Amino acid sequence: MWLSWTGDQNVFVKSLHDRYGPVVRIGPNEVSIADVDAVTSVLGASGLPKGQYYDARRDPNAPGNLISMRGEDHANRRRLWNRGMSTESLKHYEEVIANRAQQLVEQLQSSTGPVDLARWIGFFTFDFMGDMAFGGGFTMLEDGGDRAGLWEVLERFAIMVAVVCHIPWASQTLQMLPAVSRDIKTLRKVGIESATNRIKSGSTSKDLWYHLSDEAGLEKVKPPMKNVIADGALAIIAGADTTASAMASLFYLLLSHPEYYKLLREEVDTVFPPGEDPLDTSKHNELTFMNACINETLRLQPPVPTSGPRVVPRDSSGKVIADRYIPPGTQVYVPPYSLHRDPRYFSPSPERFMPERWLDPKLQPNANAFIPFSYGPANCVGKQLAKQEMLMVTSLLIQKLDIDFAIDGGFNPRLWPERLKDYFVTIRDPLMVKVTSRQ
Repeated sequence: MWLSWTGDQNVFVKSLHDRYGPVVRIGPNEVSIADVDAVTSVLGASGLPKGQYYDARRDPNAPGNLISMRGEDHANRRRLWNRGMSTESLKHYEEVIANRAQQLVEQLQSSTGPVDLARWIGFFTFDFMGDMAFGGGFTMLEDGGDRAGLWEVLERFAIMVAVVCHIPWASQTLQMLPAVSRDIKTLRKVGIESATNRIKSGSTSKDLWYHLSDEAGLEKVKPPMKNVIADGALAIIAGADTTASAMASLFYLLLSHPEYYKLLREEVDTVFPPGEDPLDTSKHNELTFMNACINETLRLQPPVPTSGPRVVPRDSSGKVIADRYIPPGTQVYVPPYSLHRDPRYFSPSPERFMPERWLDPKLQPNANAFIPFSYGPANCVGKQLAKQEMLMVTSLLIQKLDIDFAIDGGFNPRLWPERLKDYFVTIRDPLMVKVTSRQ
């Protein structure tokens, strides 16, 4: 609980693996396994179910959402999500991403003085996820700020849940305390209000709500409205925070390595010469260096650094994982942060930002050890959407803007990665930059 409160769980767990090896006991009934064998054994189709840890992520007064569900219930709900994240659906979301990305660039171009790029990217992701999940409803970019204080609520909620997850047997009681329940009620209210507005406006587009509520009539039984509201709220909370974290880390790493920033700009200018639209997704496959930079960012700074544990079923005979016998009832973590920095799978220099490792066959990393979106049937359903957002927004920002660290206001870029905090999702410090329009 204390390590979760400090936000240093991912760094501490990695230090244990560095000292003791790939299998480490991190609690009386918990082990962390940083080994490629655990990816399929724990997270794969024949792996382990989610553990007690996820019980604390349930709102006691709302139905379970996709992240906290297990077994057949998860599979049935996932089917609706998969339709909302299909290739056809992603094509529909392109225009929505483009509109919000243009709005982001316009706001950054009109800014005076240093700006917090991480915060502005957060405004973009929140507004877009509102558009994608409920057909609209949020105006952080237009307002130039978070007037409702939703990001602050999200961060407090993330910290609280990260701590409480380690005592799931007490989570329902703790969530009744006013200091804890306040943020839960706020987030629940956001979901209900967004859903109410979406219902009033009707089916104007094939947004995520269209698929989660089965407006196409493809299901034998209509999904309960309370389930749709819970998952719609999850889409905004989880999708906005993780994508914002990944994009902020990408720009931090690029600005910290000017040689790679220069190479990326040259690629963008080649793929999208003057007059060409950098939001044209048909050319994404030509952005080989950008894809390498994104992969390397997700390797070094996965938005969910430790992830949650799975459990060896109590009614089983146990399971052998990474050549170790794990007894029934044991909770098992497969931490991306530790796995991604393991020299057995990512060498040379696993701690360095080296996009070329994804391009040079001689440096090719172990793909099975790369799990920024988890793995298996419960992996991140929004994986392709997140990549599409990152490619479109990064292309536009690189083409339209000159960006550099703003170090004259007391901001120290060297300290920024040390202050990334692991609360299941990553909480970020301000990323202060100078922004001017490219000539």
